[in-house]
Amino acid sequence: MTGWRRPTSPRPSRTARVRVVRAVRAVRAVRLTTTAAVAAGASLVGGCGVLPGGSGGSRETVTVMTFAPEGTLATNMAGMPAMAKAYARWANADGGIDGHRLRVITCNEKNTTIGAATCARQAVKEGVAAVVGSYSQHGNAFMAPLQAAGIPFIGGYGISEEEFTSYLSYPVNGGQAALLAGNGTQLADVCERVALVRPDSLAGDDMPELLNSGLAKGNASKAADILAPDDATNYTKQATQARKKAAGPESGGSESDKRPGCVTSALGDRTETFFDSFRRLPPDDRKIRVSSVIGSVGQPLIDRTGGRTGPFEGAYVTSWYPEAADPLWAPMRDVIRTHAFGDNAIDPADPGVQTTWIAYTTLKRVLEHLKDDDISAVKIAQSLDRGVQVDTGGLTPTLRWKFDDMLGAPGFPRIVNRDVTFQVVRKGRLVAQKPGFVDVGKTLTDSEPVS
Repeated sequence: MTGWRRPTSPRPSRTARVRVVRAVRAVRAVRLTTTAAVAAGASLVGGCGVLPGGSGGSRETVTVMTFAPEGTLATNMAGMPAMAKAYARWANADGGIDGHRLRVITCNEKNTTIGAATCARQAVKEGVAAVVGSYSQHGNAFMAPLQAAGIPFIGGYGISEEEFTSYLSYPVNGGQAALLAGNGTQLADVCERVALVRPDSLAGDDMPELLNSGLAKGNASKAADILAPDDATNYTKQATQARKKAAGPESGGSESDKRPGCVTSALGDRTETFFDSFRRLPPDDRKIRVSSVIGSVGQPLIDRTGGRTGPFEGAYVTSWYPEAADPLWAPMRDVIRTHAFGDNAIDPADPGVQTTWIAYTTLKRVLEHLKDDDISAVKIAQSLDRGVQVDTGGLTPTLRWKFDDMLGAPGFPRIVNRDVTFQVVRKGRLVAQKPGFVDVGKTLTDSEPVS
């Protein structure tokens, strides 16, 4: 008996075989096209796609976060996250930073403790390599989660105490402390008496001593301390008190006074509201000059309140950086012009925007220094601790965060940039009162901040 054999089918014709091959090739082509499209989409969403004009790069994407308050009743800093996004577009269009594409996550801090903590927890969850160029006065809420995860905080605005005490914070300016000490120094030989209007909050409690430490460098007496809510819509009461204290005990002031009284305010966004209340007071003949610090008063505020005919003409203003019209800001302005796509949130005269630019300049320098395919929070922090130097193009002194570079002032040990600039409003423009920087390091170490 012969074995069983599988029945054979007739051999397909050549035409049929060609049709089958073509069908298989078509299916394969569809699969390859679909796979490529999905990969490209995932790459763009994840921040790994190649932008026009860029060379891409095989190194890992670096993810960072920038947070700031937006849409609140008090201080808002929408320009900071907007500047961060523009910086990322600029860097990625040029092939990234040392071959790394930059992915920026933004978060609305909402000017609340809960909001600050939420942003910090999101940063931890996303596994960011750093938090860069951010604003929050709630350092106790955001710094603890970042420290626990080993995430460095680079170039905060300088409004919270933790920015100058945490071992993972790398400030690019002297913060509120340097501004107030500098403002006192600026007014010391100008004003007979000074009244300080400041927030009735934890962030405002150190202001009087800092201002007074600067006033002590000249002939001015200690400033009158006038507390104000930082979300009020009218400050007539505080304005009346400030004018009375600045003018002195005699109505109209003493004829022997050769210097005016000065009213200085540091209420953030509400500084405009305060000075609006101040200018609405009944007129008198007392000699009063107004003053403030950058962040509370800037060119945009001067413009919208009347410029040379407004309440800030002749005002003294202390800043961290050169005046906004200085050519040193040209690289930042170029990035805003070409990569912000008309974003009205970004004003090159905004100190928050300027601080974010300097903070991302720092990040760029660190990544270029590391020359590493795999960037982590630990590597960034170690590079900063070991003394990487950051040249900001003259916008600040060269920045470095080794132990020996830190000021060690009471309450602000991690300040490495102790310089400020003195500016004045002339013909409606905020210009340099004197050229160059003023070092207020000694003034800060002489101050006794409220504990």
